[in-house]
Amino acid sequence: MFIPTDQPHGLPHNPFSALIVPRPIGWISTLSAEGVANLSPYSFFNAVAYEPPQVMFSCSGQHAEGGPKDAVKNIQETGEFVVNLATWDLRHVMSDSSTPAPRDVDEFEAVGIEKAPSELVSPPRVKASPAHLECRLSQFVSLAKKSDDATNVMVIGEVLGIHIDESVMTDGRVDVRKLRPVSRLGYLDYALIDDCFEIPRPGWPLNRD
Repeated sequence: MFIPTDQPHGLPHNPFSALIVPRPIGWISTLSAEGVANLSPYSFFNAVAYEPPQVMFSCSGQHAEGGPKDAVKNIQETGEFVVNLATWDLRHVMSDSSTPAPRDVDEFEAVGIEKAPSELVSPPRVKASPAHLECRLSQFVSLAKKSDDATNVMVIGEVLGIHIDESVMTDGRVDVRKLRPVSRLGYLDYALIDDCFEIPRPGWPLNRD
């Protein structure tokens, strides 16, 4: 089967995102210029640089009230955001926070999740999450889009500080078995990451004995 992306695929659902898996979830909290908190998950999210540490998330589509979605609009206004780690225990409230709420609604309050103050940026953190990345905007990258009035943008932020709950650490390392992050698959599917394995880095010349 070959599917040109500019033609109808003829399948019940688009297979594209089901093949780029698993994808980490950027559970992004922001604060509007008026002080209204926003919380929403983005599955096109990842780390993009190590020194200085930087992350990205991309957002397409528009807010129901017009213009960019709240996270993008708020970052345009303030230049700050927080990435909250989405875990197994928080999977339902994370999903609830994707609701297309009006701009003047605080999603923390709407989904019933407690806030915690950040150290270096203004947006609040999800208190129940075991890890957070406080970020400052580095740049917006405009992506190709289907129409001139559409929004399709990648947001890149520099990580200014990291919060980690010591309960998810083992011998000074983040323990994924304790962390239990959830990731996005295709369609309505998610995955739980609660196991891992090591593969030593190869040297040169290669030796697989």
